[in-house]
Amino acid sequence: MSENALQNAVDLEASVAEAAEQAVARLAAVRAGVENVVFGQGDVVEQALATLLAGGHGLLVGVPGLAKTRLVETLGVTLGLSSQRVQFTPDLMPSDILGSEILEESADHKRAFRFLRGPIFAELLMADEINRASPRTQSALLQAMQEYHVTVAGQRHDLPRPFHVLATQNPLEQEGTYPLPEAQLDRFLMQVDVDYPDRAAERRILIETTGASDARPAQVLTSEELRQIQRLVRRMPVGESIVECILDLVRAARPGEGDPEIVKHVAWGPGPRAAQALMLAARARALLEGRLSPARADVAALAEPVLKHRMALTFAARADGETLPALIARLAEKNVAQG
Repeated sequence: MSENALQNAVDLEASVAEAAEQAVARLAAVRAGVENVVFGQGDVVEQALATLLAGGHGLLVGVPGLAKTRLVETLGVTLGLSSQRVQFTPDLMPSDILGSEILEESADHKRAFRFLRGPIFAELLMADEINRASPRTQSALLQAMQEYHVTVAGQRHDLPRPFHVLATQNPLEQEGTYPLPEAQLDRFLMQVDVDYPDRAAERRILIETTGASDARPAQVLTSEELRQIQRLVRRMPVGESIVECILDLVRAARPGEGDPEIVKHVAWGPGPRAAQALMLAARARALLEGRLSPARADVAALAEPVLKHRMALTFAARADGETLPALIARLAEKNVAQG
């Protein structure tokens, strides 16, 4: 490496380190602000924030009453994002999300079509109970989530940046729902499972949310500041050993490539997009915890939310009581912890 190239690399590393130090303090305030409103869900808040910092979309899965909607609304306010909420129902049409063209007549009797933007033209879209809409309506999000624009009547309409979809799903009530297809599940950077709070957190919920006043979120960042942090995440250095362990983990989850005793339970495994998601999410988690580069602990912690919705068990594995979380935990122990 030439002297100039070496100096440029040193300068780049110094600038990334300086930007990271500033971002860490801001993100600590963001996290504290969210957890002041959403109690007892530290891991959920961390995973949701990591999803947004990585520039991705998240699928929140949990039974009713676990503050999924409250979390999304709080994130929108805290991060300074313009937000829209769409309640997905069986009769929802794609135009209800994307928008539609209407025919207008001017004062001089000239007619022209005008595009009326739908709720998808927001920086943060909450797709509430996404699996209640028909596959036709669900597919309206596919182009937006991957390409950040929509096409209506042959015309391209760019979405705001940043643009994020946080969707919710009830894992219990399946009557009248439409399972998300694999192509759409793969668009979500993480599946964040929202579990019941512990006793101490639920006690705090009882006391602080049933009185005369309720905690309200406050804005900490602007959308442009969030964009700057997202660009910083992509500039963070990643060690060669971390790159290799991500590759080892993702490839080991595919039939025919990993430990035969584990992958014999896998019907289909994660593609390259899973490795991309894990790389970005690990960087984002490291930044949230005040570190400049990701470690193996970040990969292990995010293996389940990144991989679970990108894999499926065989019928025989389900019949034997095998679960994806347990299988991913074994994969992570074998390919990450022992690397």
